[in-house]
Amino acid sequence: MKEIINRTLSGVSAGILISLGGSVFLACENRYIGALLFCVALVCICCKGYSLFTGKVGYIFEKHGKEDFSVLLLGLLGNLAGTFVGGRAVRYAFSSYAEKALEMCEAKMTQSFWETLIRAAFCGVLMYLAVSIFKERDSALGIIFCIPVFILSGFEHSIADMFYFAASGIVSVEALGFLWTVILGNSLGALLLPILNFADKGRAAGSVGERKRKKHKR
Repeated sequence: MKEIINRTLSGVSAGILISLGGSVFLACENRYIGALLFCVALVCICCKGYSLFTGKVGYIFEKHGKEDFSVLLLGLLGNLAGTFVGGRAVRYAFSSYAEKALEMCEAKMTQSFWETLIRAAFCGVLMYLAVSIFKERDSALGIIFCIPVFILSGFEHSIADMFYFAASGIVSVEALGFLWTVILGNSLGALLLPILNFADKGRAAGSVGERKRKKHKR
């Protein structure tokens, strides 16, 4: 039970930080500056090791045991709770942010399923790159470049969208369907590079094995 609580709270913490990133984006008149400042959310999440669904789902291909799925799903639940609280708080305290969030979310709702899925998949690729570069290179450069790219390109990030919808006040079956589509797209995009990399490694290993067999025959 303690592990369940800790994993969920880690997700809540990540959701609150995403809410802060979303808030500064809504606050900025200049979307380029807002997109850059949004990076503070993911930098802090990575440095603190909080559980952000879009940062972890790409690794489920490599490690997919029962505990790994537990971390991922409880983190997603926590992300939802954190962004809901953050979004409702922002809606109460900053009416101008709520109005901007409403305008953004109404526009999002006009997208078709495939438009949303593709936008979310591209975001998933960038999120995987941002987090993997941070982990493998101990560098925030991936975050600083990848996050503004997905925001300015109009790609969909499921956890950020949870915050925007909470701030907008939109609660509907359609909104829920939109968010699930974004979650699916983020997941597919985040898994794309790990799967391709695994396939490439498999081909490379097969080529090495074939060369060794030919050499042995000689």
